[in-house]
Amino acid sequence: MSRLLGRSLAALTLVAALGLAGCTGGSTPQPSTPTVTPAATPGGDAATASPDATASPTPAPSATSEASQRLPLFTQTVAAVWTGPNPVSGRAYIDALAAAGFDKAAMQVTADQSTIGNAAESIEFAVRIGDQCLVGQVGPSIGDPVTAVLPGLSAGGCLIGQTRAIDW
Repeated sequence: MSRLLGRSLAALTLVAALGLAGCTGGSTPQPSTPTVTPAATPGGDAATASPDATASPTPAPSATSEASQRLPLFTQTVAAVWTGPNPVSGRAYIDALAAAGFDKAAMQVTADQSTIGNAAESIEFAVRIGDQCLVGQVGPSIGDPVTAVLPGLSAGGCLIGQTRAIDW
Protein backbone atom coordinates (compact mmCIF):
# COMPACT_ATOMS: atom_id res chain seq x y z
CA MET A 1 0.00 0.00 0.00
CA SER A 2 1.49 3.36 -0.93
CA ARG A 3 2.21 5.89 1.80
CA LEU A 4 -0.18 8.42 0.19
CA LEU A 5 -2.98 5.84 0.10
CA GLY A 6 -2.26 4.94 3.75
CA ARG A 7 -2.48 8.60 4.74
CA SER A 8 -5.71 9.05 2.85
CA LEU A 9 -7.24 5.99 4.45
CA ALA A 10 -6.09 7.08 7.91
CA ALA A 11 -7.59 10.55 7.49
CA LEU A 12 -10.86 9.18 6.13
CA THR A 13 -11.03 6.60 8.92
CA LEU A 14 -10.53 9.33 11.54
CA VAL A 15 -13.25 11.50 10.02
CA ALA A 16 -15.68 8.59 9.64
CA ALA A 17 -15.12 7.18 13.13
CA LEU A 18 -15.30 10.49 14.90
CA GLY A 19 -18.14 11.73 12.73
CA LEU A 20 -20.19 8.68 13.65
CA ALA A 21 -19.32 9.24 17.31
CA GLY A 22 -21.89 12.02 17.42
CA CYS A 23 -24.58 9.55 16.36
CA THR A 24 -25.32 8.31 19.87
CA GLY A 25 -28.90 8.36 21.08
CA GLY A 26 -30.47 11.28 22.84
CA SER A 27 -30.69 14.50 20.91
CA THR A 28 -31.48 15.25 17.29
CA PRO A 29 -28.21 15.39 15.33
CA GLN A 30 -27.27 18.77 13.94
CA PRO A 31 -25.82 18.94 10.43
CA SER A 32 -22.09 19.42 10.50
CA THR A 33 -19.27 19.25 8.03
CA PRO A 34 -15.97 18.16 9.57
CA THR A 35 -12.91 20.20 8.74
CA VAL A 36 -9.81 18.04 8.34
CA THR A 37 -6.44 19.69 8.00
CA PRO A 38 -3.10 17.97 7.51
CA ALA A 39 -0.86 19.51 10.17
CA ALA A 40 1.63 22.06 8.90
CA THR A 41 5.15 20.92 8.27
CA PRO A 42 8.20 23.11 8.77
CA GLY A 43 8.29 25.66 5.97
CA GLY A 44 4.67 24.94 5.02
CA ASP A 45 1.29 26.22 6.10
CA ALA A 46 -1.54 23.70 6.41
CA ALA A 47 -4.14 26.46 6.12
CA THR A 48 -2.93 27.24 2.58
CA ALA A 49 -2.12 23.71 1.48
CA SER A 50 -3.43 22.87 -1.96
CA PRO A 51 -6.40 20.51 -2.14
CA ASP A 52 -5.57 16.89 -2.92
CA ALA A 53 -6.97 13.43 -2.37
CA THR A 54 -6.55 13.74 1.43
CA ALA A 55 -8.51 16.98 1.74
CA SER A 56 -12.07 16.81 3.01
CA PRO A 57 -15.08 18.96 2.22
CA THR A 58 -14.87 22.68 2.83
CA PRO A 59 -16.76 23.71 5.96
CA ALA A 60 -20.16 25.29 5.51
CA PRO A 61 -20.11 29.12 5.54
CA SER A 62 -21.94 29.12 8.89
CA ALA A 63 -19.29 26.91 10.52
CA THR A 64 -17.32 29.80 12.02
CA SER A 65 -17.39 28.41 15.54
CA GLU A 66 -14.71 29.09 18.11
CA ALA A 67 -13.34 25.60 17.41
CA SER A 68 -13.04 26.40 13.68
CA GLN A 69 -11.33 29.69 14.49
CA ARG A 70 -8.84 27.95 16.78
CA LEU A 71 -8.05 25.09 14.36
CA PRO A 72 -5.01 26.87 12.82
CA LEU A 73 -3.36 27.30 16.25
CA PHE A 74 -4.23 23.69 17.16
CA THR A 75 -2.74 22.45 13.86
CA GLN A 76 0.39 24.57 14.27
CA THR A 77 0.92 23.28 17.82
CA VAL A 78 0.46 19.66 16.73
CA ALA A 79 2.95 20.14 13.89
CA ALA A 80 5.54 21.60 16.28
CA VAL A 81 5.29 18.62 18.63
CA TRP A 82 5.36 16.17 15.70
CA THR A 83 8.74 17.53 14.57
CA GLY A 84 10.12 17.57 18.13
CA PRO A 85 11.83 14.91 20.25
CA ASN A 86 8.58 13.17 21.40
CA PRO A 87 6.35 12.88 18.32
CA VAL A 88 4.20 10.02 19.68
CA SER A 89 3.83 11.13 23.29
CA GLY A 90 0.33 12.11 24.37
CA ARG A 91 1.73 14.13 27.23
CA ALA A 92 3.85 16.21 24.84
CA TYR A 93 0.73 17.18 22.85
CA ILE A 94 -1.37 17.93 25.95
CA ASP A 95 1.41 20.05 27.48
CA ALA A 96 2.00 21.95 24.22
CA LEU A 97 -1.72 22.58 23.70
CA ALA A 98 -2.09 23.81 27.29
CA ALA A 99 0.92 26.11 26.79
CA ALA A 100 -0.78 27.44 23.63
CA GLY A 101 -3.84 28.44 25.69
CA PHE A 102 -6.17 25.48 25.27
CA ASP A 103 -8.09 24.34 28.37
CA LYS A 104 -6.36 21.28 29.80
CA ALA A 105 -9.52 20.32 31.72
CA ALA A 106 -11.35 20.01 28.36
CA MET A 107 -8.74 17.65 26.83
CA GLN A 108 -8.65 13.90 26.23
CA VAL A 109 -5.79 11.68 25.06
CA THR A 110 -5.40 8.01 24.20
CA ALA A 111 -2.59 5.79 25.51
CA ASP A 112 0.94 5.90 24.11
CA GLN A 113 1.24 2.12 24.40
CA SER A 114 -0.92 -0.85 23.46
CA THR A 115 -2.36 -3.13 26.14
CA ILE A 116 0.66 -5.42 25.75
CA GLY A 117 3.19 -2.62 26.08
CA ASN A 118 4.08 -1.95 22.45
CA ALA A 119 4.31 1.61 21.17
CA ALA A 120 0.94 2.75 19.81
CA GLU A 121 0.60 2.85 16.05
CA SER A 122 -1.29 6.10 16.50
CA ILE A 123 -2.57 8.29 19.30
CA GLU A 124 -5.47 10.72 19.38
CA PHE A 125 -6.01 13.80 21.50
CA ALA A 126 -8.81 16.32 21.60
CA VAL A 127 -9.99 19.58 23.12
CA ARG A 128 -13.72 20.17 23.61
CA ILE A 129 -14.78 23.73 22.78
CA GLY A 130 -18.51 24.26 23.23
CA ASP A 131 -20.31 21.54 21.32
CA GLN A 132 -17.38 20.86 18.97
CA CYS A 133 -13.97 19.26 19.30
CA LEU A 134 -10.53 19.90 17.93
CA VAL A 135 -9.15 16.41 17.32
CA GLY A 136 -5.61 15.39 16.38
CA GLN A 137 -4.17 12.04 15.35
CA VAL A 138 -0.48 11.22 15.01
CA GLY A 139 1.70 8.15 14.84
CA PRO A 140 3.84 6.01 12.58
CA SER A 141 0.79 4.47 10.91
CA ILE A 142 -0.67 7.90 10.06
CA GLY A 143 2.19 9.61 8.24
CA ASP A 144 1.72 13.34 8.65
CA PRO A 145 -0.43 14.48 11.60
CA VAL A 146 -4.13 15.04 10.97
CA THR A 147 -6.28 17.63 12.74
CA ALA A 148 -10.03 18.17 12.49
CA VAL A 149 -13.01 20.04 13.89
CA LEU A 150 -15.69 17.48 14.70
CA PRO A 151 -18.95 17.47 16.64
CA GLY A 152 -18.61 16.67 20.33
CA LEU A 153 -20.17 13.51 21.72
CA SER A 154 -23.68 13.95 23.11
CA ALA A 155 -22.55 12.42 26.41
CA GLY A 156 -19.66 14.92 26.62
CA GLY A 157 -16.05 14.59 25.57
CA CYS A 158 -14.67 14.02 22.11
CA LEU A 159 -13.04 10.59 21.85
CA ILE A 160 -14.73 7.20 21.84
CA GLY A 161 -13.18 4.40 23.84
CA GLN A 162 -10.72 4.38 26.68
CA THR A 163 -8.66 7.49 27.24
CA ARG A 164 -5.97 8.02 29.83
CA ALA A 165 -6.19 10.37 32.77
CA ILE A 166 -4.55 13.75 32.31
CA ASP A 167 -3.33 13.94 35.90
CA TRP A 168 -0.11 15.85 35.58
